[in-house]
Amino acid sequence: MTPPPSRRRRGAAGSAAPARNLPRRGAVRRAQAITTYGVGSLVAVDQESFIVSGIDAAAEQWPRDEAPVIREPRLARVLGVRHFRLPPASGDDSRDGIRVRRFPLWHHCPECHALDHVAKFNPPPGRNECGECAEPLVPSRFVVACEDGHISDFPYRDWLHRRRRGEGAAAACDGRMSLRSSGRTSSLRSVVLSCSCGVPEVSMEGSFRAGALKDLHIGCRGERPWLKDAPRIPCSLTPRTLQRGSSSVWQPVLRSALSIPPWSDTRVNALDKHWDKLRGCTDLGEMEIHLKHVFDGIPSPVSAQEALDLVAAMEAEDPAGEDTPDRDQEKRYRALRDLEYQRLCAGNPEESGHHTEQFVCEPPIGDGKSLTGLGLVTPMLVKKLREVRALKAFTRVIDPETSSEGHEAQLSLEPTDWLPAMEVHGEGVFLRFDEEKVDAWAELPAVADRVARIRHRHQRVLAERASDPTRVPVSPATPRMALLHTFAHVMINEWSLDSGYPAASLRERIYSGDEMAGVLIYTATSDSAGSLGGLVAQGEIDRLDRAVRSAVHRAEWCSADPLCVESEVSGAGGTNLAACHACVMLPETSCEHNNGLLDRALLVGTPEEPSIGFFSHLLAR
Repeated sequence: MTPPPSRRRRGAAGSAAPARNLPRRGAVRRAQAITTYGVGSLVAVDQESFIVSGIDAAAEQWPRDEAPVIREPRLARVLGVRHFRLPPASGDDSRDGIRVRRFPLWHHCPECHALDHVAKFNPPPGRNECGECAEPLVPSRFVVACEDGHISDFPYRDWLHRRRRGEGAAAACDGRMSLRSSGRTSSLRSVVLSCSCGVPEVSMEGSFRAGALKDLHIGCRGERPWLKDAPRIPCSLTPRTLQRGSSSVWQPVLRSALSIPPWSDTRVNALDKHWDKLRGCTDLGEMEIHLKHVFDGIPSPVSAQEALDLVAAMEAEDPAGEDTPDRDQEKRYRALRDLEYQRLCAGNPEESGHHTEQFVCEPPIGDGKSLTGLGLVTPMLVKKLREVRALKAFTRVIDPETSSEGHEAQLSLEPTDWLPAMEVHGEGVFLRFDEEKVDAWAELPAVADRVARIRHRHQRVLAERASDPTRVPVSPATPRMALLHTFAHVMINEWSLDSGYPAASLRERIYSGDEMAGVLIYTATSDSAGSLGGLVAQGEIDRLDRAVRSAVHRAEWCSADPLCVESEVSGAGGTNLAACHACVMLPETSCEHNNGLLDRALLVGTPEEPSIGFFSHLLAR
């Protein structure tokens, strides 16, 4: 994050400076407010550190012109909200935007080495510096967090006085603590704590062990500093020591949906505030009357028949009898994928819609029979798409699981009817496999055995992370899913060389199920890399044929072989087999499953069993 340049305050009437009520501490891009610096994350600005505040009061604090409403009815119904809001801009013309709070609160002075709560340094008003040395204070490098999302300052006093805990020294000592670096090494052994009470010096070595704080009987304090006036809540988990800038401190839980017909037509947005009334209409005449009332005599942008079709689609996607809080949200979210898959298969030609259509999908020109030998059917070129990504919650210490809702920290103290989100536009190619060939391949005993090992380890990870042991989700790892996922990765790597897009600007969307076997690779990104063009061209029959063959040949060999292809376990939690960063792994932003559930051998086989590779017939051995 780059701090903004200094600027003057609002002065006389007519001044060009924007109106601000609070001091400004930095600037982030809107997309970062969802993916990198969202609610509950830590933001470093110069030598200060802050935590992004919750959204309890953000609906009033965020200016409507800088934080517009985003509409995506399908995703909103799944997440139980009415709409989404784009985080406010933080440019030179912006007013007060995202709120932050100082965290961590423990600081030290690099001049006198004092270590204490920031308020104890008596800093001058509006400045974060030592009252004695006039040196800028340095926020604590270390914090403690638990898997339920709570975060606190590192318990320096308990850590330093741990050898005298039986005497109650940590609680009774009011001496002045110091933190210094011996400079002998760059390890934690050189970070030394001391106290004026005379307790022996202690280094930070060992503080990052999984059981370091548990051994000292230090439990989680249940603190939620990103939420204003949030009470401490009982927590039985043991906190872990983390570096303040570690990615483990904050990981977003994102949910996304593609805008597909009939909701992809921007004319539909005019009806957003009136669905409660319109859903009660049962015939064309009644709908016409309601539309005239809604638009007060002005011609409706949507005809009465189109409005009836929209109501029918809404009822089909979200029946009133199933719209209950206890319905499994993940099942509803997966149902969105079913609808997207059907629409991607059916297509939506450009000439069939209005200029307001945000989803255009059609097959390429040419005969797709040449793809039959690859196990693929005719692809679909998604020439225009819109994706809405909403920040639902976040996790700490552990990576979020797409198939589990356990250990998610909330964005607000009280439930809200909206969530922060971003909308991105791009293009893509939808690749679909021949399901009969996939089913025949999946029945091979060696294939089933390899995937069973992945599924077993992934199921164990899900069980360990589940907040409710009685509701452990089922691992999605199947031969079909692992094949689709690994294939998407090798194609993204291949197209990043040919299409002009970097791999980090390409994303996957896996459609795996009993009646689904497809992959959407698309470029929905919020920066300039999403508007280069060229990915749709890669879906033309001849180019796709060459690209698949080239990608399979590249996957045949890894610079880490033979260790990679012979690996019995790899990846976080052991949820991969033959997969590493030298062959099929992608940037985290490109993968839906945190670079897990991958196995390159399912594409190309192994030296001992080449037949288990779905594309092994393309390789000359």
